[in-house]
This record gives sequence, structure tokens and C-alpha cells, in this order.
Amino acid sequence: MTLDFWARTSGTWINVATIILGTLVGVGLGGRLPLRMQQIITQALGLITLFVGLSLANSLNEGRAGVVDGVILGLLVLVVGGLLGEWCQLEKALEAIGDWLKTRFKGKGKFTEGFVAASLLFCVGPLALIGSLNNGLVGDSRLLVLKASMDGLAAIALTSGYGMGVGFSALSILLYQGGISLAAGLLAQALPDPATSPLVMLVTGVGGLMIVGLSLNLLEIAKVRVASFLPALLLAPIVHSLIEWLT
Repeated sequence: MTLDFWARTSGTWINVATIILGTLVGVGLGGRLPLRMQQIITQALGLITLFVGLSLANSLNEGRAGVVDGVILGLLVLVVGGLLGEWCQLEKALEAIGDWLKTRFKGKGKFTEGFVAASLLFCVGPLALIGSLNNGLVGDSRLLVLKASMDGLAAIALTSGYGMGVGFSALSILLYQGGISLAAGLLAQALPDPATSPLVMLVTGVGGLMIVGLSLNLLEIAKVRVASFLPALLLAPIVHSLIEWLT
């Protein structure tokens, strides 16, 4: 069965729509809520994000490759990926994109911070990967619709604290999830069962730890340069496959 463009990417477009809608609702609420209430909303999102991140990070236990434990693999790819991200200055690059959008569209306040935080939160996680694969392979958008609902609610909370920059994270979703959905045919050959693959579990666990870092930023507990760890998501399947081959 050959799927048309809409069937393969419908979940991504729905996700984009909910983020934009959530941002518009958040802008409307933000102007009416006192600062302390906006902070409470952001803190609530930070706590939920921490819980989600820790839950996903537990997938590292299922990410074993040969004789090497998934936690050790996670540490390895995070360190190497983080160093690579710092060398490439990914955090600054993402902030530069946010600053350009802020200038181009006359954004105010924490526009760049909102764009960066929302882009990372919405793109890092198993639903984005597995949902996009399912959508691109068989036209099943249910996982992405579920993700879209959660992202829309999160966008309301984030926008209350960060402003319109959150809405522009829809561009990141469009590129990331849409790209995976369109390339799903090639990815399926390497991941015949993405929902249970140890390789995907490793990527999910590493992504979960990155989400934990993002939650610490939202709660203003620490300043974790989450974007610098993005190469770890690409390194994880490479390192996992290499160790599987060697052992």
C-alpha cells in the first residue's frame, strides 16, 4: 500500500496545530495572570517534566548491547555527545535561531528561552520517534495525536512564562517529526519493531535524561545545556550497533 503525503505526515501537522493553539491560549492567559501564578504554572510543568524524564530514563535498563549495560552505554554517549555538542556550540546555535526569530517577528521578553525549551521538550522523547515511524510506515497517527494533546497543554504552560517563542517550536516539530515520517521506510529496515528494540530503549533512556535536565532548567534548580547533548541521540544507535557487532 502506497501512502500519500498527508497520510504519512498527518500526526505532525496535528502536533503543529496544537502547539500553535496552545501558544495562543497561553498568550491570552499570560496577560491576565499575575507573575507568581505564571511561575506556578511553569513549576508545575517542570515537576511533570521531571517525572516524565525519570520514567523515560528507566528505559536505559532495557538498552543493553551485548555484555554492556544500558546505563554504561547511556553514560558513554552522553559524555561523548555532550563534548561534541559543546565543540559544535549547539546551544549557541539554537539560541541564535531563537534570537533571529525574535528579531524577525519582533518578539519580546524570554522569546528565545521559550523557543529553545519548547523545541527540546517537544522533540526529545520516544513518542516523537515511534509515533513518527508509525505514521510514516502505516499511516497510523494515534501516537502523534496523543503527543499533540500533551504538547498543546504544555505549550499553554510554557507560553504563560516564556511568551510567543514557544509557538515557533512548531517549526522544529515540522522538520524533525515530518522528516522521520517521510524517511520511515528506510528506518524500518533497521528497526523492525521500534517499540521494543533495545536500540530504541537506549535512545529513549538518553532522551529521558535530557528531559530531566530540561526540567531542572524549568524549575531553575540548575542550568543544564541540554542542546549540547543532542548529538548523543545520534550516537546512541551507532554505539549500540557497534558494540552488538563487536560482541
